[in-house]
Amino acid sequence: MTPMNPAWGHIAGAIILLMMFTFIGIWIWAWRKYHKPTFNRMARLPMEDEAVAAADTKEDRP
Repeated sequence: MTPMNPAWGHIAGAIILLMMFTFIGIWIWAWRKYHKPTFNRMARLPMEDEAVAAADTKEDRP
């Protein structure tokens, strides 16, 4: 059995750092104030769908 090449540790470390910086970058991007109105609007979508469904149900009754 041959020992593992020491370069693999450096490659794995570089990949972990790349994933960590990507995660932190996406997290910072998502929490910017610029995106708050869009995210608030998307958060209200399920409630709007329920209101529309309830209104449709009331209109179908005789």
